[in-house]
Amino acid sequence: MKKADVKLGSIVEAKSEEEIKFPFQGKVEKIYENSAMLSITSFNPEDKAAVSDLNSKIVVNFKNLRNAKPAKDSKTASTNEVKIEKIEKEEE
Repeated sequence: MKKADVKLGSIVEAKSEEEIKFPFQGKVEKIYENSAMLSITSFNPEDKAAVSDLNSKIVVNFKNLRNAKPAKDSKTASTNEVKIEKIEKEEE
């Protein structure tokens, strides 16, 4: 991915060559000359300890980033759903 393609606040797929074993998704928090700081939003459960050690933030080179594909059955997608119900008042 090129620097011009990286936008603040966008969700990207990334891989780390050292800290995290599996590919993950993150939100772009800051853009540097050759890399971007990501807030990790979705990751493999096996990387939970590493993500915790990193405080859910990581700097990744642009060459290890790509646009995220929309999640179909992702757990994060279902937690963002909001349901509104009308509550009827009980008569006294």
